[in-house]
Amino acid sequence: MIIHGYRLTPQRIIPLDLSASSLDELTGRVSDGFYTTFSTLAQGTKVLGLNAHLNRLYEPARELRLHPSVTEQTLRQHLAKLAGTNLPHESRIRLVLTKDKGEVYAGIQPFIAPPKEIYEKGVHVVSAEMARHDPRIKGTDFISQSAAQRKLVKGDIYEILLMKNGRVLEGMTSNFYAIKNNTLITAQKGILLGVTRRIVLRLAKGEGMSIEYRSPKLNESFDEAFLTSSSRGVVPIVRIDVQPVGQGRVGAWAKTLSLAYQAYVEERSESILP
Repeated sequence: MIIHGYRLTPQRIIPLDLSASSLDELTGRVSDGFYTTFSTLAQGTKVLGLNAHLNRLYEPARELRLHPSVTEQTLRQHLAKLAGTNLPHESRIRLVLTKDKGEVYAGIQPFIAPPKEIYEKGVHVVSAEMARHDPRIKGTDFISQSAAQRKLVKGDIYEILLMKNGRVLEGMTSNFYAIKNNTLITAQKGILLGVTRRIVLRLAKGEGMSIEYRSPKLNESFDEAFLTSSSRGVVPIVRIDVQPVGQGRVGAWAKTLSLAYQAYVEERSESILP
């Protein structure tokens, strides 16, 4: 699949004279910076948590006193136009704001929904000792730093869990949660606080779950586990490394939270154009 890249200016959407086979490859060809990735909904007109995604770019820029090449309002207008180029398909979009000049780039590809099988049967993940240098920021440098670990995602391995001292922090491209005795266990420190994570924690409380904020030990016994991300929602985990999670099948809580999340997406997605 060819990924199309663009540089965004106040007046124009300028195609980049390069080709890439993935959003990660495209990201590696622009200057170091901050990024966020999301998918469109409702025929390219809505995004879940768009304000939070844009804050991932503009808040670090303010801290560094950068002047982004486009305002948030202009960026939204450009996003609406880019999303229209993929219709009738929804779009998966990555935005990058560079640290040197504050330039804004966009990579776009047709969004392909995850197969139903991962939600019905769950996924296998593996662990790796690694953590983000600065988990507060979604920096493009992490993509290159984790290149070797990303190559482990093949065959039936769906995701890499980042570990520190035997404790699970998060997924390479997701947040991680364990469930034990109706309590949701998830790290609070040393992780990227994902957009979908905030929603799922709120939904879990609404369903009556207790929340325990800590990095779970890999050798703990869990009833269930799952990961979340903006483009995948709630994905049940049935095996970590060689060990099954719980009974080795999708559990009731993962199903409940997945349905609650889907309903939330339909009701609460934000319009790209205000």
